[in-house]
Amino acid sequence: MSGFQTYKSYVVALNNFSKLVQERFVYNLSGHELRIKQLFGANLGVAAPVWEAAIHLSNYLAERSAELKGKRVIELGSGTGLLGIFAARLGAVVTLTDLPVALPPISANVGANTPSGGWPSLPVSCLYWDLVLGADIIYIPETFPLLIETLVHLCRSGTVVFFCSKMRKEHRTHIFMRIILKEVHSKRFEPQS
Repeated sequence: MSGFQTYKSYVVALNNFSKLVQERFVYNLSGHELRIKQLFGANLGVAAPVWEAAIHLSNYLAERSAELKGKRVIELGSGTGLLGIFAARLGAVVTLTDLPVALPPISANVGANTPSGGWPSLPVSCLYWDLVLGADIIYIPETFPLLIETLVHLCRSGTVVFFCSKMRKEHRTHIFMRIILKEVHSKRFEPQS
């Protein structure tokens, strides 16, 4: 089964347990109030809720907020957009990504959290990023090779990748985090002769 088919299975399973419910939450993260709408039962599956990992990684970034100002950041699998919106509030220039079905709710959350002066903008002329973020996106082993390909494409020497994930043994998250990423990093940035 391909990673995308597996993802669709998760979407179907999650949507079978919930009716169409909109929940609005206010998150106070380091003095920033974020209003995030979570839309359950709209074929969003794992993109519908705010996951704990997004909150934990946001708190981690808050401790290093000075390092984010002006950095080009891409968030993979943004879901509700909370993590990327928070990084933007800290001064980063952020691109949020997810599957097409999740983009309208993310856009709505971005709009609901636009600062009075608007979001900072910075023309980006290359496809390399200073920082790559991912919160709870490591849960389908069949998609690990695709995620690695994406990282190789987005990263250059000096790019920092922050992943935060619940370590689920059944999803082999620990193998991805401790072994696969280490192997890719060492092969990707070896000095070439």
